[in-house]
Amino acid sequence: MSEVSRDAGVIAVLAKRMVEERLPKALAMKERVDKGGVLNDLDLAFLEQIVADSGQLRPLMDKDPRVKELAGQMLQLYAGITEKALENDKAKK
Repeated sequence: MSEVSRDAGVIAVLAKRMVEERLPKALAMKERVDKGGVLNDLDLAFLEQIVADSGQLRPLMDKDPRVKELAGQMLQLYAGITEKALENDKAKK
């Protein structure tokens, strides 16, 4: 298998995972924190997995600017969620 087809296959799998799993979960978390909620242990485990996975994406981000742009947008979403959750947590204390 050529490097290009391997990369295309990996990108397709990552895109499917993002659309079917990660984006819906992130949007649900965002909705919850926007309503004053905080992150629970499952949310934190999910975010930890995202951080771990993002290191593995680095080679693809370096090769394909579309992957880099999308990863950047997702990381901004996760950052916004965590910032708002921290604000909510501090406000409850």
